[in-house]
Amino acid sequence: MRSLVSLVFLLAVSIRPGRAQDVVADPHVHTNQDQNPNHPSDPAATQMQNMDMPGMNMSATPDWQASPHNASGTGWQPAATPDRMWMKSLGTWDLMAHGVIFADYNQQGGPRGAGKAESVNWLMLMEQHKLGRGSILFREMFSAESLTAPHPGFPELFQTGETYHGQPLVDHQHPHNVFSELSFDYTVPITLAAKEKLSWEFYGAAAGEPALGPVAFMHRASASELPMAPLSHHLQDSTHTSFGVITTGLQITRIKFEGSIFNGREPDEKRYTLQFAPLDSWSGRVSVAPTGNWTAQYSYGRLEHPEALEPGSQRRQTASVEYARPLPGSWKGSWATSLIWGRVHKEADNHNLNGYLLETTLNFKSRNYAFSRIELVDKDELFPSNPSQPSFRIGAYTFGGAHDIVQTHLWQLATGADLTFYSKPGVLDPIYGQNPVSFQIFLRLRPALSHRDH
Repeated sequence: MRSLVSLVFLLAVSIRPGRAQDVVADPHVHTNQDQNPNHPSDPAATQMQNMDMPGMNMSATPDWQASPHNASGTGWQPAATPDRMWMKSLGTWDLMAHGVIFADYNQQGGPRGAGKAESVNWLMLMEQHKLGRGSILFREMFSAESLTAPHPGFPELFQTGETYHGQPLVDHQHPHNVFSELSFDYTVPITLAAKEKLSWEFYGAAAGEPALGPVAFMHRASASELPMAPLSHHLQDSTHTSFGVITTGLQITRIKFEGSIFNGREPDEKRYTLQFAPLDSWSGRVSVAPTGNWTAQYSYGRLEHPEALEPGSQRRQTASVEYARPLPGSWKGSWATSLIWGRVHKEADNHNLNGYLLETTLNFKSRNYAFSRIELVDKDELFPSNPSQPSFRIGAYTFGGAHDIVQTHLWQLATGADLTFYSKPGVLDPIYGQNPVSFQIFLRLRPALSHRDH
């Protein structure tokens, strides 16, 4: 934990938002202030419009174009999503860094609950440079959760997925890997006689995310104040750390078509290693950005032997809609919401598991946050010693708030809390209790809004 904080501090000193000429030229900066209210006009922004920043053409990016810097893999969040990151130009390179540290006390209710102090955390570094007619983006994401998650992981009622000491994890969320992403993403425009704008994208990762599912939960603006992973994580976006990914796609104006081959096996318990295996899983995804406030995707994939302790392969479908918008006038904030569906079909026993999620975060009066996550999810691994048990439909309803007690041009430090209530079949009452309630109290530290969002 101490080493992670030190690393974040050093990055804050070296990669700091300052003068306009020090701020990275984001190829997705929206230069028409009348079209995108998320980027209000100010003299520094106007000056940047007329500058040739290293390796970037700022004038040609439409205001609906999603940025690759605030998402995961090759996924899209709305262009209006606030960017909380540090940016700096260094020669012909554009450098970016963002992440978060939650330090919290987590109390899960009922007979199977537990209370522990813990830290959810991640750090992402990005380096972008012009390459030929396109640009290449390198991305590295790290997490210290293998050190800051109490064994066997983060307590979370009804959560399942992955293993600890060779046994299935139940009522716990696993920590994420030290190397959560090591990737590059190359995008180049293709010239056509037709009016449609066409570009080709190629993504490769030793650790990364295939074109399957929505933007991973820790990167979604709608989940920015929620330390806990969704219960539906393993039905929707659990492939965000895959050890070996190749993705290619075409973007035709506001629509992107992608295909991936990847290693679909879940990470093992050695959270500090790269666990390569054959790229024998595949997926396809179509994404659309109709405006700067909306994105949507549908994806389908086949995962070969993803579970360490379960036989067979899986087919996965996901669909999602994400919305983000700045608040008007004196409200000084933003609103982000995601609606997500995921389905896993287990071929070994020919049955489906579905997960439905609605989450939202409202930032208002600059320092205040209200957030919620509502889920309905099928769980068939709550009793691994008795595999004949059926799947159970679980509901989880989380409500919370946070307040930035410190806001500077570098940092946002908040204190917050949330409560989670549940619905479940009555047959589970003797095991989980009739009405378990869980809560978290946390501190959250992250970069401030980037220059253009002030």
